[in-house]
Amino acid sequence: MKKQFLRTSKLLGEEGLARLQNSFVVVVGLGAVGSYATEALARSGVGKLRLIDFDEVNESNINRQLYALHSTIGRGKAELAAERVRDINPDCIIENSNTFVHADTLDEVLADNPDVVIDAIDSLNPKVALLAGTVERGFKVFSSMGAALRRDPSKIIMSDIAKTMNCPLARLVRKRLRRYHDIKKGITCVSSTELAPEASEASMEEDKTPYTGRGRARPALGSLSTITGIFGLTLATAVIEYLVENKKQ
Repeated sequence: MKKQFLRTSKLLGEEGLARLQNSFVVVVGLGAVGSYATEALARSGVGKLRLIDFDEVNESNINRQLYALHSTIGRGKAELAAERVRDINPDCIIENSNTFVHADTLDEVLADNPDVVIDAIDSLNPKVALLAGTVERGFKVFSSMGAALRRDPSKIIMSDIAKTMNCPLARLVRKRLRRYHDIKKGITCVSSTELAPEASEASMEEDKTPYTGRGRARPALGSLSTITGIFGLTLATAVIEYLVENKKQ
């Protein structure tokens, strides 16, 4: 066992560490939440990661995204994530892609039977497509709901999507999953019960906004690395616990 995983092994046991090292996790969305989730998975010793994000770093990402630096502006987030994971754990098998997630790309995104999928997408339609696709294929998925416009870390919770409260994004996701896919529950989410301005719900509704490139234009919402980082680390903790308890050797 490498010395870098000594403390992980002391906490989770050698068998627990071995389960992480034999696990395959897909992370979709490598921004404010997904970058921190990926960081924790890599440092914990997860053996295979597929890292997906179609976007590039821009200056407005620097306040909250792990890969966003002045030196990385204009570079692809998936490529940057893969470089960082390789530096953390050279033994990790890494696949990185700038694929845009929608119904036609789900077979690629979810190929090879991942043990867990992390949804850290902040765009409504791709998010719903990914969640529906993972559930319909029988994969375990952990999802991030809305972290923007929140400032109180004590309000962050893990729950089934059916039990989320005060989250406009979760409300829209539940509505679409129920209406178009007959999915009402069974998706584990990190969310905040802190009240967000109701105006934020309208900004997430994408049907009436035009496409720009590979997505729809959305107004920026205020956010901090403190809350988005906790969202990502909370997701990673849930994934690690799930793999240690459920992954077969």
